Amino acid sequence: MPGERIRVVLCDDHAEYRLLIRLALEEDPRIRVVGEAEDGRRGVELIAQLRPDVCLLDLSMPELGGLEALPLIREGSPETKIIVLSGFSREGITASSAIDRDAHAYLEKGESLDGIRRAVLEAAEVIGG
Repeated sequence: MPGERIRVVLCDDHAEYRLLIRLALEEDPRIRVVGEAEDGRRGVELIAQLRPDVCLLDLSMPELGGLEALPLIREGSPETKIIVLSGFSREGITASSAIDRDAHAYLEKGESLDGIRRAVLEAAEVIGG
């Protein structure tokens, strides 16, 4: 994907967190946030419509949680790489559940903004190569 920007959709029920992540990601000229969803159901619809390269998916959202949304996202946009974000501290159970459902990566919400940006770039490398 040389020359193309990495297209990202953010799915999180906290508008302030989405804004923070959007601003951090778009500091990198290789990344463009193309959509945002405030709940899992809207996220599934938006991703099927936009077919982004990468989705950042919160686990705890109204309507449809991230773990429930994951297989539906896979079904509607199988090429999208999903990075699960979680504020839960029981990471062993949650991380393995996300990876078992074919998430590309699992990050704690306490991860640095640079770490999140790096994870998006790494996920896009899987797409491009």
